[in-house]
Amino acid sequence: MKTMLTCGALAAVLATGFAAQSALAAETKPDPKLVVVISVDQFSANLYAQHRPEFVGGLATLSQGVVYPNGYQSHAFTETCPGHSTLLTGKHPNKTGISANDWYDRATGKTVYCLADPTVTLADDPKGRAVSPANMVATTYGDWLKAVSPGSRVFGVSGKDRGAITMSGHKADGQFWYQPGFGFTTWVAPGQTAQERLKPVAAFNAKLSADLKAHPFAWDYAKASAKRCRTLEAEYDTGGRHWRAALPIPAGTSDADKQRDLYASPYTDQVTLELAQRLRETYGLGDGPQVDLLTISLSATDFIGHRYGTRGPEMCDQVARLDARLGVFLKSLDKVKGGVLVVLAADHGGADFAERLHDEGYGVERVIGKPWIAKLNAQLRSDLGLAWDPLVADGGIDQIYVVGPDRKTPSPADRARITAAALTLINRDPVVAQAFDSNAIFTMEAAPADASPEELSVAERVRRSAYPGRVGDILIAFRPDRVPATAGATYVSTHGSPWDYDRRVPILFWWKGAAPHERVLPLDTVDIAPTLAAVTGVKPPADLDGVCRPLAYGGKC
Repeated sequence: MKTMLTCGALAAVLATGFAAQSALAAETKPDPKLVVVISVDQFSANLYAQHRPEFVGGLATLSQGVVYPNGYQSHAFTETCPGHSTLLTGKHPNKTGISANDWYDRATGKTVYCLADPTVTLADDPKGRAVSPANMVATTYGDWLKAVSPGSRVFGVSGKDRGAITMSGHKADGQFWYQPGFGFTTWVAPGQTAQERLKPVAAFNAKLSADLKAHPFAWDYAKASAKRCRTLEAEYDTGGRHWRAALPIPAGTSDADKQRDLYASPYTDQVTLELAQRLRETYGLGDGPQVDLLTISLSATDFIGHRYGTRGPEMCDQVARLDARLGVFLKSLDKVKGGVLVVLAADHGGADFAERLHDEGYGVERVIGKPWIAKLNAQLRSDLGLAWDPLVADGGIDQIYVVGPDRKTPSPADRARITAAALTLINRDPVVAQAFDSNAIFTMEAAPADASPEELSVAERVRRSAYPGRVGDILIAFRPDRVPATAGATYVSTHGSPWDYDRRVPILFWWKGAAPHERVLPLDTVDIAPTLAAVTGVKPPADLDGVCRPLAYGGKC
């Protein structure tokens, strides 16, 4: 049967189309004095799409700008540190130097954290894990901005050091991340003092501590989302532990447990956004003639996803609170004297935990790392007549390092024969989709610059992750239904794979006067920095992987 439109209905359709075109034609171009770039850690495109109809706060506002629902972290090893390193460098991890959260150093026989820097100390703990931007070999949009406008201010805040540092770059005026029990901390270079480095956040930290003592944070349902989120309560068995997915979260029995509970709750994002607002107002970011940059990495979604999964009542409440708190923050930007451009993206996505997916009929199972690598080592020892375990996988079993008897760099001959034998065994394993020798990855031809991230082969995704000297010798893509993660008391779900549930993220651009429109074709996260550079008149380096995308309708870069 044919569908007929009445004259009135046809007129309404045409009027709607004309109105949309008129809105796009009338929109203002972004002309910011303040650029705010927000990363929501583990905010997958699936999570954004699932909750989008419920947004009423900041996420609703940002969704009224230029929306790329199919953004991509187009590399393979989708972890926090490498993902954040792509957001404002315009480069993939194989050029930022950040191939993983951790890598194995065969020269020393030790695992190295992605931002480890023994030449500095931490402001809150001189004996703690010292970090700085030193390991990131690429520069960021903030660095480019500083080069042409020394008076520009650049600040980075996060719940994690790797979120604050990798986004704000090498020349930032301040990089601060949340440390439960202390407040926001930073790194201290030789010749500097902790008091000097913490000066921008000292008053905020004092107030934070006093407020937390007077009003301890207890995580229960927010009133606006309680009814909806309660429907997701259920009981699960993961890693031999029986637990109920529900709020409120009972307080930990020890001080350490209480701090851990606080960290993996909406509180982390709340105080990160409060500090971002305080820094904006204290330093007048966006109020002067120069362009300023504020980067914000919100970590709670990742902590909660790992600890409780992505589709339970905990994540339901987290996303609702995130939406509300982002609304408060965006409202505070009304005070900025200049124009404001806000970008929201994510460092990676994430799937729900295997047991819940299995209960829903998906054939998802866990690959337990230690016995898997132990079995592989035992087989290689037998087959090759070795007196030592030749494989190390300290950072995760998707990147394996070949080592000699001293757990350090093997001879070239040993490296070649062990790698060849291991690849034969690994590629026969039914839990593995594909495995590669990193030497072959380094020599393969790069995908065309205009290749869609949706259509990259697994090998091409791996190539974008592989930085020489840091990435493993054997690089593995486990099957999408085989998750290399052990379930524990505070860890049930993970990410890091080359599959779309871990790669796809929303990318949103918003400014006052933007006409709402969606762009369905994919955008790579490395395109964000060159786009911002074009909008603000900053010249980026010539060797970027990303390209500028015009924001205004019909505009040019």
